[in-house]
Amino acid sequence: MDSEESIPLIDTRPKLQDTDRCLKTRHVLAIWAALGFVCVYALRVNLSVALIAMVKTKGQNITNTTDLDGQCPAPGGNKTTPDKNGDFEWDENLQGIILGSFFYGYIITQIPGGWLAEKFGAKKLFGFGVLCTAVFTLVTPLCARANVYLLIATRIVEGLGEGVTFPAMHAMWGKWAPPLERSKLISFTYAGAQFGTVLSMPLSGLLCDYGFAGGWPSVFYVFGAASCIWFVVWMLVVHDTPAQHPTISLEEKRYIIESIGIEKQGPRPPTPWVKIFTSLPVWAIIVAHFCNNWGFYTLLTCLPKYMKDILKFDMSQNSMLSALPYLTMWVLINFVGVGADYLRYNNIMKTKYVRKMCTALGLSLPAVFLVSTGYVGCDHVMAVLLISLSVGTASFCSAGFNVNHLDLAPEFAGTLMGISNCAATIPGFLGPQLVGLLTNSNNTLGQWKVIFYISGAIYLFGAVFFVLFSDGEEQPWSKKPTALSQSPVNVIPNDYHHTKLQDQVPNY
Repeated sequence: MDSEESIPLIDTRPKLQDTDRCLKTRHVLAIWAALGFVCVYALRVNLSVALIAMVKTKGQNITNTTDLDGQCPAPGGNKTTPDKNGDFEWDENLQGIILGSFFYGYIITQIPGGWLAEKFGAKKLFGFGVLCTAVFTLVTPLCARANVYLLIATRIVEGLGEGVTFPAMHAMWGKWAPPLERSKLISFTYAGAQFGTVLSMPLSGLLCDYGFAGGWPSVFYVFGAASCIWFVVWMLVVHDTPAQHPTISLEEKRYIIESIGIEKQGPRPPTPWVKIFTSLPVWAIIVAHFCNNWGFYTLLTCLPKYMKDILKFDMSQNSMLSALPYLTMWVLINFVGVGADYLRYNNIMKTKYVRKMCTALGLSLPAVFLVSTGYVGCDHVMAVLLISLSVGTASFCSAGFNVNHLDLAPEFAGTLMGISNCAATIPGFLGPQLVGLLTNSNNTLGQWKVIFYISGAIYLFGAVFFVLFSDGEEQPWSKKPTALSQSPVNVIPNDYHHTKLQDQVPNY
C-alpha cells in the first residue's frame, strides 16, 4: 500500500466509481452480520439472567435502610422477598464457574478461527460457529438437570462455537470494507452484539417469569431456535468476497476490490507469525483488548447479580435495568463509527490519532464512571446511571483498537483479531471467578467497590499502553512486495486526503 508521502499531488491513477444504489451489497452484509451478532450475544448472556431463576434463594425482609451486611434497601421502601423455588442449590463460587465456563471454550478457537477464515473463507465458519452454539443452547436445560458438570461442559462447547465469530467477521470485512468505511461498517456490525444483550436480558427475565416449559428453560429454547433460523438465511444470502457474489453490481465490486487492493493475482502469502508477535502496534491492540474486556465481561456476566443482591431489584426490574447500559452502548457505537470515519475522510485527523483518541476515551471514561459507582452507595438512580455511562462510553473503542487490526494488516485481520481476542477472553472466566471469590459469603457494597477499583485500574493501564505504542498504517510485514507489479489497482491508503478521493469515496 502506498504511504501518504508517496502519493502525488495530482492523482493520475484511474478513479474508482462506486455504485449509486442506496442499499449496497456491503450494507446488506453488514445488516445480516449485525443480526448474527445479535444471536451471538443473546446465546452468550441469556444464562446470566436465567441463572438467577435457576438457583434456589431464601426470602429476605428488606428495610428502607442499608443493611448491616452492606447491602441496599429495595427501591420503593420496605418489602419482603419470597423464597425462590429454583431447581438448583449452587453457591456463589460455583455460579461464577458456570458463568465463566463459556470462555474456556471461547479462548481455544480464537486464533484457529482467524487463520481458517482467511484461508478457507469466513462465511461458513461464522455461520456454523453460531449454529454450534445454538444447538447446544437448545439442550442446555436437559444438561443442567442431568449434572452441573455436564452444564459446564455444554457451555464450554458453546464457547468453542462462538470463538470463531469475531475473527471470522474481521477476516470477512478485510475483503469487503473499503478503507475509509471500516469504522462505520465494523461498528454497525458489532453493535449487533450490544443489541443482542439489550434484547436478551429483558426478554430472558420475562421468559423466566412467564415462559413455557417451566420458565427458565424457555430462555434457551427461544434464543436457540431463533439463531438456527438466522443461520439458514445467512448461508443463502452472504458470500465470502465481492468477486464471488452473484448479484453485486460491477461498479461496487470493482470499487471494493480495487480500493482494498488485496485481491491480486498470486497465492495468499504465508502468515508472518514471528513478525506479528514481535510487532509493538499489535501488542498495543492485545493489551487494550484485554483491558477493555476485563471491565466489559465482569459487568456482562455479573451485572444481574449486582442488581439483584446489592441494589435489590426484582427479576423484571433486574433484567430491564441490566440491559440499559448496553442500550446506551448500542446507541453510541454507531455514532462513534460514523464520526471516526468523518474525521479520517475529511483529513481532520490521521488514522493513527483517531484510533488513539477513541481507545483512550473508550477505556478511561468507563474507568471513571465505574469507580464512581462504588461511591454512590444505595442511590439506585445514580448507580444505574453511572454503570450505563461506564458501559456506554466503552463504545468509543469500536473505532479504536477494535478496528485497528484492519489498519495494520487487512490481509491478516482475522488472525490479528483471533490473537487479540484470545488474550481478551481471559477476563471472561477470571472476572466472574474473581467476583465469586470476593462476594462468596461476603456479598456487600464494600466488596463490589473493590471489584470496581480493580476493573478501573485495568482500564486505565490499557488506555496508556495503547496511546504510547499503537499505529494506524499498514505494517511492512503485511504488504505484498510484488503487488504493484502484478496488478495496476488503485489502492486507497488509510490516510489518503479526501480531495484526491472526491470521486472515489461515497458521501456520508
